[in-house]
Amino acid sequence: MVDNVSKEARSQNMRAIRSRGTQLEVLVLKELWKKGIRFRKNVKKLFGSPDIAIQKYKIVIFIDSCFWHGCKIHGKIPSTNEEYWRGKIARNRLRDNEVTSFYESKGWHILRIWEHEIKEDFGGAVDRIIRFIKHAKQLTSKTRFITDDSERN
Repeated sequence: MVDNVSKEARSQNMRAIRSRGTQLEVLVLKELWKKGIRFRKNVKKLFGSPDIAIQKYKIVIFIDSCFWHGCKIHGKIPSTNEEYWRGKIARNRLRDNEVTSFYESKGWHILRIWEHEIKEDFGGAVDRIIRFIKHAKQLTSKTRFITDDSERN
């Protein structure tokens, strides 16, 4: 399929795509805030700038776009400049794996959720995030309690 816009127009369109503060992300963040979940968003000092971070409980959450992160179900490689896009998406996936491994090795709780999961079942996706956060908080609190008690003896 041939691109039906000029190279300059395509470049302008691509520059306008945001990596954070997307409409979908804003909807999820507002819903979590409404339900009493307190967090920081796009924390630059944390590796990979997670979309949602609760540092006290070592929780990071990433909302992955189907296009940019190479979803096996919905990720489509553009037909123009195909080699570039394959490399770009592959690098993004590699970086996602590195970020996930980093947090797992440090004992953090990490959740990656696909854009299509949120679009297909918004309420279910938000509930899944909330369950994940509550579970991670419980695990971290138990660990702290055990550590605190062992330090007292």
